[in-house]
Amino acid sequence: MHTGLTDATVLVTGGAGGIGEAICLAFAAEGARVAVHYHSSREPAEALAARIGGIAVGGDLTEPEEAEAVFASAIQGLGGLDVCVANAGWYPGDDTPIWQVSSDRWQTTIDRNLTVAFLTARSFLGHAATTGRGSLVFIGSTAGIFGESGHADYAAAKAALCGGFLLSLKNEAARIGDGVRVNAVAPGWTITRKRAEAGVDPAHVERATSTMARKQLASPADVAAQVLVLASDQLSAHQTGQVVVVAGGMEGRIVS
Repeated sequence: MHTGLTDATVLVTGGAGGIGEAICLAFAAEGARVAVHYHSSREPAEALAARIGGIAVGGDLTEPEEAEAVFASAIQGLGGLDVCVANAGWYPGDDTPIWQVSSDRWQTTIDRNLTVAFLTARSFLGHAATTGRGSLVFIGSTAGIFGESGHADYAAAKAALCGGFLLSLKNEAARIGDGVRVNAVAPGWTITRKRAEAGVDPAHVERATSTMARKQLASPADVAAQVLVLASDQLSAHQTGQVVVVAGGMEGRIVS
């Protein structure tokens, strides 16, 4: 089955590593032209762009002017923009209960997840409003569906993204026309190359998969495959406002 993405122009935010890298590689394999966005990971982004025949574009997506510049660079460099994968985000590493979460951490988590999504959507849908077509795919998280103790800030940002924000945008996109769609993919536990190199505790895997029908963690390629399907007008023309969960049939989380 063909995706119809040959020669499509695609911007992947946060595309330099992990899930973002897998998404860039997947689109390139389909013959798409890809802009790899980065904030601080310039060298990996440029290396990946060279590898797939794409371009690298840098900028801080929490800043409105820089977000607009990222899209302008991508559109100019690619000659247009058909698809945007809003992958850029930030996961606070420390497990911290809400009564110990500082105001600075809360604001940083919201800005680097939800504000980034807002500025990305505003720029992409503003462009789509001039072309009458486009597919926007957000990367959410099962934290926004089931919650995640110790990361209530992150869960709140992803819940908002895959909830009211997504559902509002799919209706606003409809004002542009039937050629514009907005969807999301919500990964669960995913083993990126960096995480695998750091080592994965088997006890952690057993705990993470305990509420999953499939007793294995996802790979970045698993997530990228679902992004391709949603991005494709050929495969998902009638899909908008949907959240596809990539988590092995997860039903929730164990509460200690």
